[in-house]
Amino acid sequence: MESYVERAPLPELAGVVRTVWLQRTGEAPYVQRHLPTGGVEIHFPIGGAPRLLGPLTGPEIEVIPAHTTIVGVRFQPGAAPPLPTVLDDLVDQCPDLTELWGSSADRLVEAMGRAGSPERALMVLQAHLVREFRGGARVDPLVGEAVRALMPWHPVSIDALADHLALSPSQLRRRCLHGLGVSPKVLQRTLRFQGFLALAQAGATATGRRGSDGMAGLAVDVGYADQAHLSRECLRLTGLTPSRLLGGELDRCACGHDHSASYRPFLATRGRPPLRR
Repeated sequence: MESYVERAPLPELAGVVRTVWLQRTGEAPYVQRHLPTGGVEIHFPIGGAPRLLGPLTGPEIEVIPAHTTIVGVRFQPGAAPPLPTVLDDLVDQCPDLTELWGSSADRLVEAMGRAGSPERALMVLQAHLVREFRGGARVDPLVGEAVRALMPWHPVSIDALADHLALSPSQLRRRCLHGLGVSPKVLQRTLRFQGFLALAQAGATATGRRGSDGMAGLAVDVGYADQAHLSRECLRLTGLTPSRLLGGELDRCACGHDHSASYRPFLATRGRPPLRR
């Protein structure tokens, strides 16, 4: 039977990693629909070749073989592991991690293979990332500030954000393409949709603005003009309508996975004050 469990990362990674997870497939292959999150991910099948899932602009469909165990790491937008290239070269790509990390990845594959269990293998992977970030991996502070400002809870124009960061719009776009893989506008749309999914996963109650409730109310709360606007963006980003993606239930996705650990830090930004202009 297929299973998927998310967990909070090690405290040392809390500022750069959104969640870690373990996934096991059962007797049959499992069709996984990866969605844009604004960040990158490491997918590490036990006994197989690790991959980096680059920044996505649309859905990525993967068929995971039966009897496969994967440990994974989902990074915060703008907080990628050390890479030999900028992120805009990896948009919608899934390169072999050994091609990016070389012998370091080979040693990590060996260490995780000796771990003895998926849980310990996940700890080995996280310990490796802690060392990498201590050893010099850095997040562009301006990109980090842009990500915080582009969260869906307090909509801001891209021009106002550029002015706030003392950059021209073209400079902001260039910094975001290098540090995120996507433009500020694309990231804003991605984070807005992630905000909707976070509210849905948390079973949040809509505020009732404009007389809306349920899915329509959450759509308005997170910044969409109406439910039709949400539906168009959902199709663009996932290939499915909201109802099909969520399986008709606002507090779960159709796959049945619990993503609360992933969305908890995302929701924590909801109460932050808006950007001062």
